[in-house]
Amino acid sequence: MRWTSLRLRLVVVFALVALTAAVSASGIAYWLNRNTVLDRTQNAVLNDFRKSLEDSTRSLPVRPRCNELQDAARQIASGPQNYAVLLTGVDRAGKDCVATTNKDLLTPQRVPESLRRAVNEVRPVSESNRYPHHLYWQRREVGGVPYLVAGAKVIGGGPTGYIMKSLAAERQDLNSLAWSLGIATALALVGSALLAQAAATTVLRPVQRLGHAARQLGEGRLDTRLRVSGTDELADLSRTFNRTAERLEHRVDELSAREAASRRFVADMSHELRTPLTAITAVTEVLEEEADSLDPMIAPAVQLVVSETRRLNDLVENLMEVTRFDAGTARLVLDDVDVADQVTACIDARAWLDAVELDADRGIVARLDPRRLDVILANLIGNALKHGGSPVRVSVHTEEAHRGGGDAADEAAGGALAPAAPGSGAEREPGADGAEASATAAGTARKAGGQLVIRVRDHGPGIPEEVLPHVFDRFYKASASRPRSEGSGLGLSIALENAHIHGGEITAANLPEGGAVFTLRLPMDASPVADGDRDGHTDGDTAGPAGERTEGKR
Repeated sequence: MRWTSLRLRLVVVFALVALTAAVSASGIAYWLNRNTVLDRTQNAVLNDFRKSLEDSTRSLPVRPRCNELQDAARQIASGPQNYAVLLTGVDRAGKDCVATTNKDLLTPQRVPESLRRAVNEVRPVSESNRYPHHLYWQRREVGGVPYLVAGAKVIGGGPTGYIMKSLAAERQDLNSLAWSLGIATALALVGSALLAQAAATTVLRPVQRLGHAARQLGEGRLDTRLRVSGTDELADLSRTFNRTAERLEHRVDELSAREAASRRFVADMSHELRTPLTAITAVTEVLEEEADSLDPMIAPAVQLVVSETRRLNDLVENLMEVTRFDAGTARLVLDDVDVADQVTACIDARAWLDAVELDADRGIVARLDPRRLDVILANLIGNALKHGGSPVRVSVHTEEAHRGGGDAADEAAGGALAPAAPGSGAEREPGADGAEASATAAGTARKAGGQLVIRVRDHGPGIPEEVLPHVFDRFYKASASRPRSEGSGLGLSIALENAHIHGGEITAANLPEGGAVFTLRLPMDASPVADGDRDGHTDGDTAGPAGERTEGKR
């Protein structure tokens, strides 16, 4: 049991309550029994001493001889109480006479001074005090043994008597009682702990079932229900949970049905639009080829139709790709990709050689889906060219698996790499040693489960802080006053989905020296992700857009 568990707290509270009650009851019982035992023994001894002293000294003269005093002491000590007796008096010659039945135990020196003074004190006789002398007693220990010491003076003249009665038997009885009460307290404590455990189990078992059911419900098992028995508060809680789970399941089913219907609608609409778009695209291509021969008044309208048709075609392709991601039918077609060649081909195919600087060593080979990597690169680089500032810089390197990614300092370091020489084109040619070292590092990273890191940096104004969390949202545009733009707002979201399907991530940040940087992190080998994806799905559409689109977000 954890120290903070409810079960432990219940057991501790029960144990403390039981311990307090048992200790209190045992203490009161011990105190009452002790007083009863001591008072009973004390009263019996004192009454016997008073009677024996009176009977034994009645026949003695006021000034008895020492041998008479010794006989009287033996007579008093011969009673059933078995106590030692000390008699003191004055004989006829005026000498002090002391008679004791136990010279080792009871002597005049053993009698407390306070007791002697009280016994010898003469009190005035009155209606409330009929006798000048009284019987006094004390309890004290001698050699570790408790004794009752009492003394009295014979009224009318005569000897003074003292007794010492051992209370060892009473102490032994009280010790036995104390042990018995202690054992009873311990048993009560153990019993209370067991009862608390049983009570906690009775109370917590439904709570544990409720917690387990809530975890299953949180994991998506919406058909989870609790078995309800009884009419107490826990049963009411279980019924409430079942009603809530039933309503949640019904609501989720409704939302899932609506979402599936929406996906089907988008997919059906996209497929239905492709047929007329194909025809319209063919017509616009013919019109574009004949643009030079058209009336100058008509040419702008034709160009508008051509550009908008292409934009609509791209939007349909994007919607179909998004539908595949939402339906979970997007698949990876893996191949060994030379990343530097892939980036160069992406830039060259879109005629961006003059606007993009590339820092990538040859020999970095990763097992990825080349088409989807091209889509990611096209969207990131196109977004930087459209909304950032030239030059756009693309850097490629690998990282070990233990390194984290995405922090601002790392991104700033990636964006501050030395630029390529002017006029060198899109690629920097490394020396033979550098290429060999890069290939070796890439192979090591791939074997160790490392990461491929591609950074796309621009030199523009950066991304506004309020926009930064939304750059990968679908159809999000930074400026609401410009709802019509060349992009649909889907490019970066598609790029992020393509990164996710590889088991990677894309992050966006602003650099301290200005400009924005997008960091793509992909595993050097996406085979485990692709294998897991094939295990989870048996069919799917692997077709997708060509990746020539660039979608603006800023």
